[in-house]
Amino acid sequence: MNVKIITDSACDLPDDIISKFDIDVFPLMVYMNDKEYRDNVDVKPAELFKYMRAGGVAKTAQATYESIHSMFKKYATSNEPCIYIAFSSELSGTFQTAKIVEQDIKEEYPDFDLTVIDSKAASLGFGLIVYLTALQAKKGVQKEELIEKVYYYKEHMEHIFTVDDLEYLYRGGRVSKTAAVLGTVLNIKPILDVEDGKLIPIEKVRGRKKSISRMIEITEKRGDRLGEQIVAINHADDIETALTIKDKLQEKFGIKEFVIRDVGCAIGAHSGPGTLSIFFLNKLDD
Repeated sequence: MNVKIITDSACDLPDDIISKFDIDVFPLMVYMNDKEYRDNVDVKPAELFKYMRAGGVAKTAQATYESIHSMFKKYATSNEPCIYIAFSSELSGTFQTAKIVEQDIKEEYPDFDLTVIDSKAASLGFGLIVYLTALQAKKGVQKEELIEKVYYYKEHMEHIFTVDDLEYLYRGGRVSKTAAVLGTVLNIKPILDVEDGKLIPIEKVRGRKKSISRMIEITEKRGDRLGEQIVAINHADDIETALTIKDKLQEKFGIKEFVIRDVGCAIGAHSGPGTLSIFFLNKLDD
């Protein structure tokens, strides 16, 4: 039984992985200068970060009911079993909309084998959950076991990231204005995680170099047999630093496979240029 993996653009997976594993992706919506764009379709990260560096303010919105309904209906009519892994419900309304669509579709197609799962994850942490599941699906793992694996991956996925400018988190309501101003003045770089779908500050570090070193230390502390894992790194318009992090991780832990990509527009609109992240499992599934 082939199982179709569906997700949304907040997963930030590279296009080659999406294509190789035939993953369907709902685009989230991005607004710049009051114009609407589909994330990674009508607008790419480089355009967004150029706009933001010039002082532009970007906003985002969830995937639409219509786009989700259209895709679900396509697989309902072909009677293909599907798993939709969604962006964290704590950060977007897309999961809730998908659940409404699921109910509506199943009224029309009661035999449609669709499972909708809240990843409680974001960006390439979310993307790694999708990728690892797609790898298992390609091996022919049955749907019931795939669902178990999704829940395992989401329970053990770590998101270790920092931002270069707290102003963007302030605009998104993630930090106070006072924290943003003081952080800028004192050159404070917060290190954050995602826990149960929410952004959680871990600690504050003075300066970008120290924040990157600390991220690697936290990765070592929390990671399980990192050399046996696929580790993901993403960046917001800073590929050089992302590759430096990759080299340090590879040298220190012997990691053989990385996924590296720029932060997508739906995430980058809130975290801003200069964001850097490392994603990995804190416990391997034996």
